[in-house]
Amino acid sequence: MKITHKYLVEGLVFTSYVLFAMAWVGGTASMDQIMASMHIESFASASLLSGAVTLAKIVGTFAAAYLTLKFGVKYAFLVAALLIVTGIVTPYAPNYDVLLVSRFLMGLGGAFMIVYFNPIVMHWFAPEERPVINGLNAVAFNVGTAIVLWGMPAINAITGGWQQSLLVFSLASLVLALLWLMVKFDREQPGAGVPAQESSHYSYLDGLKDGFNWAYALTYSGLLSFYICLFTFYPQAGISQSKWVIGFGILGTVAGILYSRKQPLRLPIIRISGLVIFITVLGLSFGTEPWLQTLCAIVLGFCIFLPVTALVSIPHELPKMTGQKITVIFSLFWSISYLISTIVLWLFGKLVDMNQGSYFASFVLITLLSATVFVGSYFLPETGKPKE
Repeated sequence: MKITHKYLVEGLVFTSYVLFAMAWVGGTASMDQIMASMHIESFASASLLSGAVTLAKIVGTFAAAYLTLKFGVKYAFLVAALLIVTGIVTPYAPNYDVLLVSRFLMGLGGAFMIVYFNPIVMHWFAPEERPVINGLNAVAFNVGTAIVLWGMPAINAITGGWQQSLLVFSLASLVLALLWLMVKFDREQPGAGVPAQESSHYSYLDGLKDGFNWAYALTYSGLLSFYICLFTFYPQAGISQSKWVIGFGILGTVAGILYSRKQPLRLPIIRISGLVIFITVLGLSFGTEPWLQTLCAIVLGFCIFLPVTALVSIPHELPKMTGQKITVIFSLFWSISYLISTIVLWLFGKLVDMNQGSYFASFVLITLLSATVFVGSYFLPETGKPKE
């Protein structure tokens, strides 16, 4: 039996990434129990785990396009799915080294998968359908995160504990990986389903020389840096409203999908959202009233994800786009963004240390960087065509 219906294919892709998020965030949420079971109390060890994750994201997103060139997008996605399944080791890791390797490989699988969304969408869906599917894929991680943040106690009660829950998540990922083998890619060629001679026209070097890729990645990098800092440092600074961002982020993505179906122009929603993001980050970081910070977090969560559908759709709508080219574009997009956010994360913590625990300078830095969406929108092409 072969899976040939495009919505079944999208269901596999979407659910695979939801399960990755559940396993990833579930493992992070259970890290205290995991470390305690190994009698590890070192903060350095915990930091190394985070560092391994970051390295996996940078290396994985950069190497993703190479994998599609070697094996084609179907089997490249299968490799990503199987790497995610290595998270099955996390709850039962016998020692710290095994735990570190399992988290790295799992993060590598997630990094590969996020790049492969785009050639898969391009292969299976018509141009007018792609914005909606791109929006759904963009919200997959948030859906998985929300399920774990609000439903993990109930899931643990059903499975019998956090270890069993993580085991179930990984086994479900394995089932989806096996189902993915049944997906039939017509005209499958190395280079994400496009002819080999066509796919060879856009290499990594071509991508690095292309000014669009730098403008595209830099537009998102400041927002990604803020998003990571929001969940890493803001609670430590006494700002607990970050939890509101996840839930309203899902609503923002849905609104972005609906907007993109009605309005084909991409830049207006990116530009307006970018301006609101900057204002609400300012209020969240420097507001003195809890109600104001909560309001800013709610609006911020909505507006962070509102323009994602439009932003992700831009490369799909560029002239003469191919599956291989779009894989390289998103490979560079994510690797550059994660590399910059890693440096920003280090700078944020360094400024706190230099200022004897004060977060003021760090908040100034991250607030300014959150404006990259607004500023970057003036350097991106308008790929949407007005309706006649």
